[in-house]
Amino acid sequence: TNALGELTLASASSDSETGGVSPPPRKKYRASVVEGAGELGAAIGSAALSTVVGILTFPNSPVAPVIRLNPHSVAHIYINNMQANGAGQGQDSELSCLNNSAQNGEPSSAGGAHTNVNGLSTTNNGNSVSNNVGIPAPAASNNAVSSDANSVKKKKRLSQSEEDVIRLIGQHLHDLGLNQTVDLLMQESGCRLEHSSATKFCNHVVEGEWDKAESDLSELKALMHSPSAIVVSPTVLQLRMKFLLLQQKYLEYLEDAKVLEALQVLRAELTPLKYNTERIHILSGYLMCSHAEDLRAKADWEGKGTASRTKLLDKLQTYLPPSVMLPPRRLQTLLRQAVELQRERCLYHNTKLDSGLDSVSLLLDHACSRKQFPCYTQQILTEHCNEVWFCKFSNDGTKLATGSKDTTVIVWHVNTSHQLKLMKTLEGHAYGVSYLAWSPDDTYLIACGPDDCSELWLWNVQAGELRTKMSQSHEDSLTSVAWNPDGKRFVTGGQRGQFYQCDLDGNLLDSWEGVRVQCLWCLGDTRTVLASDTHQRIRGYNFEDLTDRNIVQEDHPIMSFTVSKNGRLALLNVATQGVHLWDLHDRVLVRKYQGVTQGFYTIHSCFGGHNEDFIASGSEDHKVYIWHRRSELPIAELTGHTRTVNCVSWNPVVPGLLASASDDGTVRIWGPAPFLDVQDAEGLNESCSMDS
Repeated sequence: TNALGELTLASASSDSETGGVSPPPRKKYRASVVEGAGELGAAIGSAALSTVVGILTFPNSPVAPVIRLNPHSVAHIYINNMQANGAGQGQDSELSCLNNSAQNGEPSSAGGAHTNVNGLSTTNNGNSVSNNVGIPAPAASNNAVSSDANSVKKKKRLSQSEEDVIRLIGQHLHDLGLNQTVDLLMQESGCRLEHSSATKFCNHVVEGEWDKAESDLSELKALMHSPSAIVVSPTVLQLRMKFLLLQQKYLEYLEDAKVLEALQVLRAELTPLKYNTERIHILSGYLMCSHAEDLRAKADWEGKGTASRTKLLDKLQTYLPPSVMLPPRRLQTLLRQAVELQRERCLYHNTKLDSGLDSVSLLLDHACSRKQFPCYTQQILTEHCNEVWFCKFSNDGTKLATGSKDTTVIVWHVNTSHQLKLMKTLEGHAYGVSYLAWSPDDTYLIACGPDDCSELWLWNVQAGELRTKMSQSHEDSLTSVAWNPDGKRFVTGGQRGQFYQCDLDGNLLDSWEGVRVQCLWCLGDTRTVLASDTHQRIRGYNFEDLTDRNIVQEDHPIMSFTVSKNGRLALLNVATQGVHLWDLHDRVLVRKYQGVTQGFYTIHSCFGGHNEDFIASGSEDHKVYIWHRRSELPIAELTGHTRTVNCVSWNPVVPGLLASASDDGTVRIWGPAPFLDVQDAEGLNESCSMDS
């Protein structure tokens, strides 16, 4: 006993020096019991317990002030003593639970662990230990504090964003039919998928219980708010929702051939609302439908059932805040937006945007390789024997026309493998061909010459025949042309002040005097013609009412321009400045593109790629430059030509096909990298350098 007392004193002293009380290592005690198994172990266990009890009973003992009793020590000693005496399996298991609970700073039962050892009463509730002789309870142990911290951490309130994510996941799982998983998720997280009133309302709508659904609107009224920035009262929102419910009810009665009931809904319920009377007139007309198919067709309605009711719920939800009821398929909407944003930010994305999620992986960010981009030479067309001044793909993308100083126009056919083959050669343009324009249906092709050319040729491409050779005066200069969208008229002009509108036979329909035209374009309204002139501007001319207005004003000569398909943007090649992008509606300069070398040569740029997201231009430094429309720096510089690149044309149907015409007498066709190894693709002579 004396030896054990010294050991206990030493241990207590060590705890006192470290300034804290730590429970005795469990493994150490178990080792002692094993080594002293039998009577010796029992004696040591009893002696240790007696020593501790004696100290507690006689606080005036000289040993007592030195000891700071750990709240769990008594339990440890008692347990080990019982184990040394060979306690039964069931009792040992029970005491082990008590020991584990004490070490973890947790009560072993709902009311806390309570034990009586030779008159010593200890109650461990994670905060204090008391006895029946008036000894003050020591402070809580480190383990007990840690337990409290863990408890607080477990009960930590979720942030708003965390709750939103859980609700989004729950909605998606619910749509998949995993309702038990949703219930477990909501129960464990403490969140609510949607307001109980909204849940009840949805169930009634899906089941077609229209009277109950209408009654639910009264409960939902207090939860409604305006879905837009325009403030709308809850009463009006409730009215709109009620109208949608009654409309569905009315249509379902009609489909079931319950005409009297439908008429009652129309007269006694819908009409008294005095809302959307125009729609009520249309609904009344459905009474004349002879059968259900006729009704569904005229009403553009899916018919009675889950499909139409689900669609109705989607409309009704727009009047409820998301805290009450989530927008339908909200998680898919967010994922789709994320995918679309990544595609929009991808500098080389040049394929059709698939709005579905099945075609992409949500596990990786979207990224297009530059090898998929048209910056590798696929063909070099060498049939022209002089400078090639212009090139233009047809509107259907199946043909390419090229005009040259050698007085010929060559029409190329684009086959299914995107290879070009010579289709026809159109000859007789004495001054050379500097501009070409396809008719909207690609039946005709108009060719213009350089500044000193007063003639214009209109060819029937398929027949290879000249339909019209137009010349108003030998003093004219017809250097540019543009087709009216109706395909029956075209406008032409030049820098000597001629500006005409003609029919397909070359007959003069209208003229505008004194306009020195550099380049022309007809807008989709069939009335407005855009013309760049020698005053460094682009003006809009209306041949019907003979009015004109200024649209674009530059500080340097506009050598050429082209307009996007939607008529909103104009791409200008400005002398000594390069390529400029203008918004024609707002009449503002949007962007200046860098890199290209533009002097006083006439160079033609173009929009291209899918959705016209890209811009390409020739350059006097023998390169073709490509930009993403939103980026001022080029994303590709195509090398291979040996003299000035006069014109580029992007295939309007095949986004990966680009043509360029040069003073070196060749036309190059650019496409994605061939199916080569990475080392081979990188080593192509006509390379693509990227600066982004």
